Amino acid sequence: MSGAFIAVDWGTTNRRAYHVEQGSVIATERDGLGVLSVRAAGFPTEVAALRTRFGPLPVIMAGMVGSNRGWHDAGYVACPATVETIAAAVVQPEEAVWITPGVHIDAPERADVMRGEEVQLLGAVAAGLAPGDALLCQPGTHNKWATLQQGAIVDFTTAMTGELFGLLKDHALIGSEMAGAVDADASFRAGVDASAEADLLATLFGVRAASVLGKRAPGEAAAYVSGLLVGYDCRARLREPGQTVYLLADGLLARLYRAAVTIVGGKAVMVDSQASFVAGITQIRNFMS
Repeated sequence: MSGAFIAVDWGTTNRRAYHVEQGSVIATERDGLGVLSVRAAGFPTEVAALRTRFGPLPVIMAGMVGSNRGWHDAGYVACPATVETIAAAVVQPEEAVWITPGVHIDAPERADVMRGEEVQLLGAVAAGLAPGDALLCQPGTHNKWATLQQGAIVDFTTAMTGELFGLLKDHALIGSEMAGAVDADASFRAGVDASAEADLLATLFGVRAASVLGKRAPGEAAAYVSGLLVGYDCRARLREPGQTVYLLADGLLARLYRAAVTIVGGKAVMVDSQASFVAGITQIRNFMS
């Protein structure tokens, strides 16, 4: 299948749409109309509105729009997952509209799922932004760490790093200390260094103790806790000194993870996540029959 189309990365709280022609983005828009903001019966109307703005084109969507909280449950494909296996499993809720499946691990010892990230991970390889054999990381509320071999997702792990930071800040005893800004500064780097300690739970309580005893200046705890969690996350994934991690991130998350990967002894290579998504969804479309 070829020709111009509308690609939609439709998440829980945000949506990004692209008018794509021959692998190039002609126009794009981003809004806060995530799947939780749309009524179950409202998705056809929203897709029609996209076609009004971008043109009467086929639409291919990825992300939480294909979950049991979205428009239509598109299911999952198993690892090893490739562009071809994802393209073969797309669902079609209405004429000229398709939703890609997610990817899962369903093994006796553990289970994991992703939905939407797989398009960017596979697209990074398709666009030549990462090699076919690589460790990739997509930071976020639920970080995805994926191992690719010969261009296929063969394994991945989801870490609740971002969500845990939010829970600690909003609900934990140490939350009242976490009022400062977060960036890849000295406090963040100190947290990454401290993540080498095996006892994460005790180190977290130490944030409160340091505040009570005046050992940390007010406003530094948020960056320190962020460094502690991100550092712990990175140390759990990087198994070899000098290991390269391809980071699909920008802005603050890119700065944080690039700093943490470097501190724990790895090498961070930045990858354009938008270019990866467009390349991935274009490849999926090309393999759709």
